[in-house]
Amino acid sequence: MALTTDGAGVSLLVGVVLLYVGAESLVKGAQGLATDLGVRAAVAGVTVVAFATTAPELFVAIIGKVEKTTTIGLGAVIGSNVANICLVLGLSALVRPMAVSRETVRRHLPFMVLAALLLVGLGYDGTLSKLDGGVLLVVLGAFTVVLLRGVPDADEATDGESVATDGGTTAASPVRRVAEIRPRDLVFLLIGLGLLLVGARRLVDGGTSTLYLLGGSDRLVGVTVLALGTSLPELAASLVSALRGEADFSIGNVVGSNIYNVLAVLGVLTLLSPIRVPTSVIGTDFPVLLGATAFCVLLLVARGRVGRIAGVLLLAGYGGYVSLLV
Repeated sequence: MALTTDGAGVSLLVGVVLLYVGAESLVKGAQGLATDLGVRAAVAGVTVVAFATTAPELFVAIIGKVEKTTTIGLGAVIGSNVANICLVLGLSALVRPMAVSRETVRRHLPFMVLAALLLVGLGYDGTLSKLDGGVLLVVLGAFTVVLLRGVPDADEATDGESVATDGGTTAASPVRRVAEIRPRDLVFLLIGLGLLLVGARRLVDGGTSTLYLLGGSDRLVGVTVLALGTSLPELAASLVSALRGEADFSIGNVVGSNIYNVLAVLGVLTLLSPIRVPTSVIGTDFPVLLGATAFCVLLLVARGRVGRIAGVLLLAGYGGYVSLLV
């Protein structure tokens, strides 16, 4: 249904608010779940919270595909990944410089690079096919295996038993940990998912109507309004983590979200329907994504930290990217 300018603006605002509130609820539940299961901060950031904060992109991409066009979902993913690196990581570094853990660099960062390279390589011919979607999901499976291998040895205890840790304390077995999951954490997860679904629909309707009324294209809708809206959960989670001095959590959230955006969101979306990749995306968005990813790797691998100067450079780069699209 076509919206007026005022109606589109209201729908857009409501969508962003619902996505933010829903993501906060989802992240709170995910954080509680990670605590219940005894997962380390670095792993929790790149898994539970990253996957939770990726939910808006997934909902927006699927709803955009069903009601609009797959180009919206592709634009939202690319724009969100660039925003995660430049905007989210940049603002977090301005709040507090962050050092990265060796685990994130050695086990998680390579998959973020691989995801970006796969997206560009598979989409360079102008189409992301169902076969390409299958490839992305297979790599997602491999990433999951790597994550599972990173679970502390304490998790390998036999059912119903506890084992000693390095600090001399005991850690519950998987069965006991699952049994100790607090119901309220699951409630937060479910409420968050519901709000995300409604918020995604409102954001797609409001965002597309607003830019279409202004003469914008599907690509512009995806990489600007929708990408910024769906990056709010990552921004909120990373800023709060930075304020608390939890760099592993903040950086892990960005790295994990960028992995899931490509492998999970686009993997599922392309299985539903092949995605046409416009030449404008190949010529502009792909190079920007690769450049942002390369700069992120340079900071985390070569320097081992993201300082305030780097944060300013990241924000400037994001401003330059958006200016190319307007």
